[in-house]
Amino acid sequence: MSGEVVMDVGERGVVHVTLRHTGRLNAMSRAMWRQLRSVFEGIQRNPEARCVLIEGADGAFCAGGDISEYPAFRFDAAALRDFHENDVWGGLQAMLQCDVPIVAHIAGACMGAGVEIASCCDIRIAGSSARFGAPIARLGFPMAPREAQLVADAVGNVTARQMLLEAATFSATEMLARGFLSRVTEPGLLAADALGTACRVAALAPGAARLNKQTFRALKVPMATDGKLPVAIEMIVHGTPDPYAYANSAEHREGIAAFLAKRPPVF
Repeated sequence: MSGEVVMDVGERGVVHVTLRHTGRLNAMSRAMWRQLRSVFEGIQRNPEARCVLIEGADGAFCAGGDISEYPAFRFDAAALRDFHENDVWGGLQAMLQCDVPIVAHIAGACMGAGVEIASCCDIRIAGSSARFGAPIARLGFPMAPREAQLVADAVGNVTARQMLLEAATFSATEMLARGFLSRVTEPGLLAADALGTACRVAALAPGAARLNKQTFRALKVPMATDGKLPVAIEMIVHGTPDPYAYANSAEHREGIAAFLAKRPPVF
């Protein structure tokens, strides 16, 4: 079982999206990234959708990527680029381009891929026991450029640097203070709070909501000074040196091997 992203159309225009990967704290597999893209592209086309409520199954949001899959493709630069630019970014971009408001219901672990998915949401509500971070430095690899830009924009530059350079993790209260969360509530009240928020959003003018999201998205697109040069992130992704050239490096292999063997890495 490689996990799944499940969509269920609820009442009053609220669409429920659930990340489910049993036994892995909803870690994102390649199949799940592709399903995430398909789900949100479908929501974008659905004129009846008024709000999306996204959550993880079984008491966790998402603990990151499914590292058990990584040895099959991560050590080849072309395959690694395909994974991040097509599978992962395809799913995240579908969320970012969705004009329907997205509310995140965040319980438990929200790490790596979970932070990336939460960063695509408009309103983020977390339980007081939730934890946040992207400790992939322990796995011997960096965050892909587009994903790093997304996370830094959402959590703030200081927090992103701590997550990626120090492998720091943060409590829900800390992430609220740093401006990432809309609010924090007690775990027993979280589901009702998140659903209530989604229902309030859904009860408002859906056309206005979609236009607001289009405006927010347009405001985030940087303008080149001459109108022709590609924005900085495109220069990084497609430039020299190749940001995925580390694929076959010793530390990349060691980080993933150590994680799968449940031992500390030796870098």
